[in-house]
Amino acid sequence: MSSATYHTLLRTPGAAAFFLTATAGRLGIAMTGLGIIWLVHGRTGSYAVAGLVTGGFSVTEALVGPQLARLVDHFGQTRVLPPVLLAHSAAVLSLLTLVADARPIWLMTAAGASVGATIPQLGALSAARWSALLQGERAPALPTAFALESLGNGLCFLVGPALVTAVGASSDPAHGMTLATVLVVGGGMAFAAQRRTSPATAGAAERRHAGRSLRRPGFVAQVGVNLTLGLYFGAMQVSVTAFAVEHGAADSAAPLYAVSNCAGLLAGWLYGLRRWRGAPAVQLACATAGLALSCLPLLAAGSGPELGLALAATGLAIPPILILSSVLTTASVKPAALTQAFTWLNSASAAGSAGAAAVSGRAVDAYGAHGGFVIAVAATSTMAALAAAHARAA
Repeated sequence: MSSATYHTLLRTPGAAAFFLTATAGRLGIAMTGLGIIWLVHGRTGSYAVAGLVTGGFSVTEALVGPQLARLVDHFGQTRVLPPVLLAHSAAVLSLLTLVADARPIWLMTAAGASVGATIPQLGALSAARWSALLQGERAPALPTAFALESLGNGLCFLVGPALVTAVGASSDPAHGMTLATVLVVGGGMAFAAQRRTSPATAGAAERRHAGRSLRRPGFVAQVGVNLTLGLYFGAMQVSVTAFAVEHGAADSAAPLYAVSNCAGLLAGWLYGLRRWRGAPAVQLACATAGLALSCLPLLAAGSGPELGLALAATGLAIPPILILSSVLTTASVKPAALTQAFTWLNSASAAGSAGAAAVSGRAVDAYGAHGGFVIAVAATSTMAALAAAHARAA
């Protein structure tokens, strides 16, 4: 085990440039959804309207993202990304203008939807570059590359929401949205400029064959794993907040989330430090089983410290699951469709999170925070069953 593994990986020609620029863009992406909430609520004073506009953003991001990824696989990252980023800039400008002018809610919602439809999936694009860069005898380094991606993504979604909240609370909420857009567009353009590491485009026949690989059982299993992982995320977002409120410590929700996130960052870093001998499908089955088991103490947690320990345990299992899912996706899907594959995983997770948030809200209203934790346990148990079935069939 040696942290030089990451250092060596980033010394691969062109790797540091595309990883760092993609990470800058992902920081902006992590700020965008919450930035819309701050922007709309700051102008309208209504969380209902802010939630509606943000919902439009989330739905189109999940639905349109795979279609943009298909264009990327067809025409290449460096040709598709710049016009998408320009369209994203125009969509954000439209949203800022409509909100500032207090336009009708449906117009603001449509603008929010256009922001989601044009936001680039830089994480999927970066993962596709690693897959193209680390082929042949370099392929054993892919898990480390995906661990690095997990670390970058985790840091972005830890820092991004805090940053946009600080900007939105201390100044004009539009400034937070503007900063997010500058990061997305600036990082995305710099990423697109790294032509040397961009995956080569395939011919029409190869693309058709690659498209069929998206229906392979191995990839379908990974979509299921990410869907159930999204269910877990959605249930936890509602349940942890409800738990903090029930115990008269609403301000403790943010530290509790931070405990889980920091544990995940540590686990992702440690996982990438060594080469694991077990088959990835078996490792995934073990990691998902570990997450399912670590969720059980949530049902008995009766205080903030108890919940914090349980969340730390669950956080340790998340990065290995994401890393192994990416590794298995690379093995299942042809290179000419990898960007679509990675984007579908993101969309599955987002869909699961949105659905679970709604269902968990009702469960919490009826049974308290532990009703939401039951949904999290059910989701992770289903995930473990899916991963175990895939491991047996592999």
